[in-house]
Amino acid sequence: MLNADPIRVLLVDDHEMFLDSLARVLRDEPDIEVVGRAGSCAAAVKLAESLQPGVAIVDYQLPDGDGVTTAGTLRTVSPGTRVLLLTGLSDSRLATSAIEAGCLGFLTKDKAVGELVSAVRLAHAGEAYLSPDVLAALMGRLDRSHRGLGSDLTIREQEVLQLLAAGVGNKDMAGELDLSFHTIRNHVQNVIVKLGAHSKLEAVAIAAREGLVDRPA
Repeated sequence: MLNADPIRVLLVDDHEMFLDSLARVLRDEPDIEVVGRAGSCAAAVKLAESLQPGVAIVDYQLPDGDGVTTAGTLRTVSPGTRVLLLTGLSDSRLATSAIEAGCLGFLTKDKAVGELVSAVRLAHAGEAYLSPDVLAALMGRLDRSHRGLGSDLTIREQEVLQLLAAGVGNKDMAGELDLSFHTIRNHVQNVIVKLGAHSKLEAVAIAAREGLVDRPA
């Protein structure tokens, strides 16, 4: 039986066409009401503070920040808002970060519409949602937890870590590795998460401590 009051949803994504499609889908659900749309972290926080939505669906990659950080801020300005992180990246590390930030769900954009609708209803009820493939990846990560810190860094991430330790910035790193700035930013974030750090500086310090890079002179 549907609730008398609809689930008030805030959508956060910087791709207007995707927002339009998502809004149309959710508006077809009789128990869901899209009350706001934002294309940036700052706009999302401002709307959440004024609208106090029941659920916020937040994209991970936003022009002025990331969805994980935004999730924590949203929960500060609107404590009753349940956050679902929506991303094109099926990554167990990112899912872990989202959970630690207080998100009640982690979904990839390639999932069926029905899965997202179900996640919205579960989040509104205070229940967490992880798609089966993400859950399986998380379990696999737990199985590997006995390995040393940094053992799950990819070859590319190891290259990025070495450059970080050498003091190379993201822009110069992109040129040196012939990758886009956006890709470098993702690699740097992955390195930080995998090393259990909160910043580039802390990641380099941890890597030096673990013998993953040469200690700074």
